[in-house]
Amino acid sequence: MEDQSEASRLSASGYDVAPIGEAEREDLAGDLTAEERQVILNHGTEAPFCGTLLNNKEGGLYACRLCGLPLFRSGAKFESGTGWPSFTEPFDPDHVREIRDTSHGMVRIEVRCARCDGHLGHVFPDGPPPTGQRYCLNSVSMEFVPEGEQPPRRLDRQEAPRE
Repeated sequence: MEDQSEASRLSASGYDVAPIGEAEREDLAGDLTAEERQVILNHGTEAPFCGTLLNNKEGGLYACRLCGLPLFRSGAKFESGTGWPSFTEPFDPDHVREIRDTSHGMVRIEVRCARCDGHLGHVFPDGPPPTGQRYCLNSVSMEFVPEGEQPPRRLDRQEAPRE
């Protein structure tokens, strides 16, 4: 039997960020579009200036399209001019993983959802204050949750989010 401390791991904001299994990930991926699958599961990139969240100015948060984990707050979003939604910092540092990416002849830092391992985009050290970071993300990897609403619960987990 799995130890409870291994079965769930709460982030500072109260979300269970324990990694999901491959079967659960495939189940969640069942309703993804072809483009969402290409970006989220196969580490692709959507075309610049085409994402549905690029020009969103509403208050709220951005959650993982695959598992529903909150990833970024609207207050951390800024206009980078790159063609992809950009943020200065994550909702909770425990909600994202950063992985060295040497694909395409470059060295970059890939950003993934800490819970489902879905590809979100990349982070670069050329963002504005206060962090100097630019999390450059794919719209199809996220969904917007308006202020006052709860992120989607796609997993059967006990969570006590603290805002």
